[in-house]
Amino acid sequence: MAMVTFRIDDRLARLLDRLSKQSGRPKSELIREALQRQLAVTRFEDLRQRTAPFAEARGWLTDEDVFRELS
Repeated sequence: MAMVTFRIDDRLARLLDRLSKQSGRPKSELIREALQRQLAVTRFEDLRQRTAPFAEARGWLTDEDVFRELS
């Protein structure tokens, strides 16, 4: 497993410490989970942006339009 070192501000460090204590989970686990979620959101937004022109061409302008078509 690779190791990454980075700096966070004091406020974020306090919030991370508090969450770690409350949840009983290591800070590294919380950071990995948060990073995985953010990367998934970023990938989703990228995919959505790239496919939007195709969806709009089919008249799919909202999530409901897509759901209705696929249901």
